[in-house]
Order: sequence, then structure tokens, then C-alpha cells
Amino acid sequence: MKLLQNIIFVQVLMMAMVIWIVPMTYGHGHGHDHGHGHDHGHGHGHGHHAPVAGWLDARATFYGDINGGQTHQGACGYGDLHKQGFGLATAALSTALFNNGYTCGACYEIKCANSPQWCLPGSIKITATNFCPPDPSNKKDSWCNPPQKHFDLSQPMFLKIAQYKAGVVPVRYRRVHCTKTGGVKFEIKGNPHFVMVLPYNVGGAGDIKELCIKGTKTDWIKMQKNWGQIWNSGVVMTGQCLSFRITTSDGSTKDFMDVTPTNWGFNGQAFDGKINF
Repeated sequence: MKLLQNIIFVQVLMMAMVIWIVPMTYGHGHGHDHGHGHDHGHGHGHGHHAPVAGWLDARATFYGDINGGQTHQGACGYGDLHKQGFGLATAALSTALFNNGYTCGACYEIKCANSPQWCLPGSIKITATNFCPPDPSNKKDSWCNPPQKHFDLSQPMFLKIAQYKAGVVPVRYRRVHCTKTGGVKFEIKGNPHFVMVLPYNVGGAGDIKELCIKGTKTDWIKMQKNWGQIWNSGVVMTGQCLSFRITTSDGSTKDFMDVTPTNWGFNGQAFDGKINF
């Protein structure tokens, strides 16, 4: 009888230990997962924009003429793409890729795939400089409708990977490092109470997550994203040398000190940051 009581006591004790230990173990694992999830979410914010190795599926069309007409300006806020160093190696991105303009400046490698009748060998590297708007009224042929991943290439770029008659082709794409010549450029517009800055020719990840501005008489001031890749601040900074701090989507940060002279204006002049990512 006493032996039976001992056995029952041991079993109850073991059950109690299991009830006590399992939540602790689960809680630790859950906490670890939560922390990992937080890092992953943080990393995903970077990873969505940062260069990655894997190839993903999308489609591609083209717009503009053989000389790149109609590809300048656009939803990223860039101007003359030749003068700004982008040339013809550009594309407009669908909503799924554009990310409200945060992907402007990102670089991709693209190759035609799974269409032997139309595909040409090799790949191209382009910079995202525009937005391909969706057409909700067209459910069949509007390739830029969410959630589709689509590149509307300049015509010269499209013709490097596919035949003109194809019109639209399936492609494989991946993020790549942006290789730029010279320093990051900063174009300034606006007025004394509303300065607007367009950074371009950004190497590395290419797309900007955060931009800060600093005058010789101020601390670093975080700028607000206006539209595309244009950023603004309401702090009056006329008569001061301006410095800029860029954080790209992969988390890399660089300071561009004393980029402008004190007599800079709002006429769209671009100033050379001298260094790059």
C-alpha cells in the first residue's frame, strides 16, 4: 500500500513538473521566435530592398521609343535620366515592387525566361526610376495591377532580352548592387521655408530609407519623404553649408559633409557629395 502511495506521489510530482516546465520552455521558445520575428521583420524591411541572391518571377513589357523617349521624369522625381547618369538602363515598377517610391533607385538584374520563342540570351541591369500604374478597369492585360510583379522597361533594354514582337515576356529578376560613377548628387528645390532634396546616383543598395539634413548652425534633422525619391524639410537653412546623411534600405549609412556652399539656392542645382556607397 505504501509502495502504491509512493508510486502515485512520484507520478503526480512528475506531472506537476511537466505542467511547470512546458510553459517555461514554450515561453522561452516563443520569446526567441518573437525576437527572431522582430529581427526578421526588421531584416525584411531591409531585405525587401537590399541586394539578394535569389531569382524571382515577374513579367516585363516596354514603354517609350527606341531612344528612351517618355522614360524621363516620372514618379520617382528624377529628371533627365541621361544627365543624371541613369541612361537608358531604367524601368518603371508595378505597385508590388514600387513600395510607394521607396524602391526608387534600386537596381535589378533581369533575364527573359520560359519563352523560347521570344527570349534572347543574357541579362540586363536596370535602375528603378518610374512607376507603372495599375488599371483596375482592365482585369486581363494590365500587367501592373497588384499583386503582379512587373517591369516596364525602356524599349532599348527590353530589346536586349526579348524580341520586339513579343510585347510582354516572363522574366526572372533579382536585386543587385548598384554600381555608380562618382559621388551621390543632391538636387535642391523649393523655397526658404520648404526645402526639397532629390538624391540620385546612389550606389550600393540604391534606394533610400532615410535622409537627414544638417546646416552649419543646426544638428541633424530628419527629412520627410515627399514623393518618389524627393525629401523635404520645413527648417529654414538658407545661408548655411548643407550636409546630408543617407541611410539606404540595407541599413548602410553615410554622411556627406559640407556638400553645398553657403549661397546655394532653390533653382534645381545639383551638388556633388563626392563619395558613394
